[in-house]
Amino acid sequence: MLVLSRKKGDSIFINDDIEVIVLDISNEQVKIGINAPKSVAIYRDEIFKQIKEANKSSILEIDFYLFFYYKIKLLSNKILKL
Repeated sequence: MLVLSRKKGDSIFINDDIEVIVLDISNEQVKIGINAPKSVAIYRDEIFKQIKEANKSSILEIDFYLFFYYKIKLLSNKILKL
C-alpha cells in the first residue's frame, strides 16, 4: 500500500487519467474529489462490498440452475437411450 500525505487542495494522479484531489479536511473527515473517465467505476467501500456480495449470490444461483439443467439433460439422454 502506498501511503501519501497531502494538504487541502493537493492532488495525486493514478495513471494518466485519474486525479484524486483533497477538497477539505475537518475534524475526523477528509473530503476527496475524483476526476476519472466515465468508464472507470468508483464506489464507496460499503457499496462495493454490497455489489460483491450480490455478485456472489448471483453466481451461486446460476451454478445451482446449471447443475440441475445438466442433471436433467443427462437423465433425458439416458432415458432416450433406453
